[in-house]
Amino acid sequence: MGLRETKMERTRRFIAESAFDLFVEQGYDATTIEQIAAAAEVGTRTLYRYYATKEALVVSFVENGLDAAMDAFLAQSDETPLSEALYAVIDSVERTIRANPARLLALYDIFDKTTGLRAGLADLCWSWRQRLAGEILRREGGTGDVLHAALTAAGTMNVIEVVVQTWTANAGGVEVADITRDTLELLRTKAIPFPTPAG
Repeated sequence: MGLRETKMERTRRFIAESAFDLFVEQGYDATTIEQIAAAAEVGTRTLYRYYATKEALVVSFVENGLDAAMDAFLAQSDETPLSEALYAVIDSVERTIRANPARLLALYDIFDKTTGLRAGLADLCWSWRQRLAGEILRREGGTGDVLHAALTAAGTMNVIEVVVQTWTANAGGVEVADITRDTLELLRTKAIPFPTPAG
């Protein structure tokens, strides 16, 4: 990434961070684009070049967290057992939650109250899951089982969603590491029933 691209990425992230500080402080609906631009020390026209809508700012927070989780997966050697590489994804999500608890709680409050944003979140999660499935196949030389990769990626995404949703439902009152441990233990012990075809 060149100097110009690095500077643009830094500006993009600073705008998003400034927006979320305002969302936490005064609420999503009460926050205007003009206020976000002022807090980020950019003009409104500059802000719109990075984010076409206020809704895009909200989705970007989730996107940044998922990008960090994907980076954590890609940082693992291809010789690392897949289960360990996938845990690096979960661990990255935990770090994001611990680093930004107020923002995450504000985020899910916004999603809960804004139907249109939930569609954007669903699209983002779907795309990320598809990318993870592709990276799992790449680790296997591109000749692995497509169904296995898809189910593995879906399972990882489901763990992330369940952990985050459980944490937010408890308003951050439960340690995210405890929720993750309990979730993974339920899956490991096969205490979660799956549909089985009639015999």
